[in-house]
Amino acid sequence: VITPALMTGAFADRFRFKPYLIFVTLWLILVYAPWCHWIWGGGFLAKWGVYDFAGGIVVHMTAGFSALASLAVVGKRVGAPGEILNVPHNVPFVALGTALLWFGWFGFNGGSALASGGTAVAAAVNSEIAASVALFCWLMIDWFKRGHPTLVGLCVGAIAGLATVTPAAGFIQPWGAFILGIVASVSGYVLCELVKVSGLDDALDVWGVHGMGGFMGTVLLGVLADPSECSPGDGVAAPAYCVNPNTITRSGEQLGKQAVAAVFCAAYSFVVTFVLLKVINLFVPIVPTGTRKSTLDLAEHGQVAYSPSKTYQRGDFAADTV
Repeated sequence: VITPALMTGAFADRFRFKPYLIFVTLWLILVYAPWCHWIWGGGFLAKWGVYDFAGGIVVHMTAGFSALASLAVVGKRVGAPGEILNVPHNVPFVALGTALLWFGWFGFNGGSALASGGTAVAAAVNSEIAASVALFCWLMIDWFKRGHPTLVGLCVGAIAGLATVTPAAGFIQPWGAFILGIVASVSGYVLCELVKVSGLDDALDVWGVHGMGGFMGTVLLGVLADPSECSPGDGVAAPAYCVNPNTITRSGEQLGKQAVAAVFCAAYSFVVTFVLLKVINLFVPIVPTGTRKSTLDLAEHGQVAYSPSKTYQRGDFAADTV
């Protein structure tokens, strides 16, 4: 449920509902399901030794790089006259949503241990550390760059930290989560700014925060995991400090495997999504036309978030018929 929702945030206000349902259904089959199997279902990447604790590759990278591909197809948003599109719609709602996500992430990452034990505790603690560090660093960057700290920047930083630590949460020590929090904020901020400069309209910074956050966390897991003594083999007890004994350990070889898997996921998700959208668009137009671009909710669903004083009739904005 969460993976297509992440991707959807990037192309908000630019997708007709019918092709959206077709796209999400096919995307789950062609992109999400294969990566679930290859990483978590005993597929070839799992057998090769690639690790992803809670979805850095499977969730955040597939959604993030698919979002990037979708932006290349649907283009920019078209607002109503006088509407400013690059400012938050409702800052308190941003804060509320961040709080709900942060709370839920303890289940998302901690629950990926599949048991109430030391690994689950480590994953939850690492999630809190990475999010808190990234929140603070993003706030400081915002303050330095804009001249004042912002609540929205604080919220985006926290989500960046959570997304980046996700693939590593149950495999690293708290100091590793601290490092990932710094990486998440610095790289995420730079990449989100890069998207804006490039002219792409990523409404919720999905690629910079989730896609590249998952990428960085996946790759750096190869150097932040516990040392080799935490995987002594059958019949030998691992040291007590080990987070997840007899799983992943840091090494140059592991770093290479994680990097290859991350690059492969990025390329696969982007290409398959781009081709899929182009094919769907041949049969069912994806992007609304004319006045529907700035009145999409009204045209597609006959409702708007905040009803104006005028009572709209069904025929005021006819829905697309294709």
